[in-house]
Amino acid sequence: MAEKGRNVVQAPRGLAFAQIVLGLGGLFIGTGEFASMGLLPDMAASTHVSVPQAGNLISAYALGVVLGSPLLAVLTARMERRQVLMMLAAIVFVGNVASAIVPGFFGLGVARFLAGLPHGAYYGTASIVAAAMVPPSKRAQAIGHVMLGLAAANLIGVPAATWLGQAFGWRSTFGVVGAGGLLLIFLLLWALPMIDAEADASPMKELSAFRRPQIWLTLAVATVGFGGMFAVYSYITPTLTHAAHVSVHHVPLYLALWGLGMVVGNIVGGWAADRALIPAIFGILVWNAVFLSVFYFTATDPLSAAVTLFLIGVGFALVPALQARLMDVAQDAQALAAAMNHSAFNLSNAIGAWTGGMAISAGLGWPSTGLVAGGLAIGGLAMMILSCAGARMGNTFSNKTMGF
Repeated sequence: MAEKGRNVVQAPRGLAFAQIVLGLGGLFIGTGEFASMGLLPDMAASTHVSVPQAGNLISAYALGVVLGSPLLAVLTARMERRQVLMMLAAIVFVGNVASAIVPGFFGLGVARFLAGLPHGAYYGTASIVAAAMVPPSKRAQAIGHVMLGLAAANLIGVPAATWLGQAFGWRSTFGVVGAGGLLLIFLLLWALPMIDAEADASPMKELSAFRRPQIWLTLAVATVGFGGMFAVYSYITPTLTHAAHVSVHHVPLYLALWGLGMVVGNIVGGWAADRALIPAIFGILVWNAVFLSVFYFTATDPLSAAVTLFLIGVGFALVPALQARLMDVAQDAQALAAAMNHSAFNLSNAIGAWTGGMAISAGLGWPSTGLVAGGLAIGGLAMMILSCAGARMGNTFSNKTMGF
């Protein structure tokens, strides 16, 4: 992290190329995560289970993220950061190649769990490396460039992976993602500078993050506040086909619009966070609450739904902003806090899918996910208000690095 008192680290082949390589890692990892949702029926058929049972493969990946993020961050606390990223890329390679070749359902579940392990630790470590290569005033934008790979996964990677899986079988998708992980190892070695861990870094210092209420509150903002995004995303295909009467063949175009919004959100969110971090987070949460709620009213019209989904995608700006916030409140537990952000986002995935499903099961209709989503965004806003109020009052939630 490029902090006060620490020099900016120079990338051997230029900052732009280093950021592209870090973003490519996000592209490969994000594609491997989200492509399985579109390929789930084929995965179920070939492993001889029902589609709902095959959904446990997605849960296995998410469990890998939730457990792997803190575990790998703590275990690699003293390692040089480029080596950490290369190790994580190697796990991406192994986990996805295993997903492409293991024959049975149980083995596939283990492979998907393994593939999920490096997810949060990669984004967290890549964010620290990206921040170390720029001045503090451009930190959030640098983090946004890393997260741009995740946005690009939804814009380019997932549609391409879905086409590949339909044309050559779903296993080919994971094989290509695995090959991407192998390529990433060499690109990281070539493009990134060596960045040593802090001299006094240790697993115990990383674990000290769990004693700080501000970190828990920021993670709660991500877990609750971003759940709305997944409440809509989890059911977007049946919502579009049943409520807006969109052809299933046109659904990828709507998802691409969503992904385009995510790309815009990453760029704008990083820029805004570098200028005023806390107001940016509040503004993005309000944006999400508004446009996720609006989806309830626009989901029945193809054109209005398309515009709304793009605007919802822009709300992805919350990701780089909260990543920067966590790095502020983490003090000397940078790696763990940065990685835990992605554990929180995967928990928000589960919360969003569960609450959205409850609304649909209650007979409120497919568009009702928009109202649920808006409510979750408001919940995240309440968590952020609590965090800032505690810091200003100087009570047990206070944190001297907040800058209030």
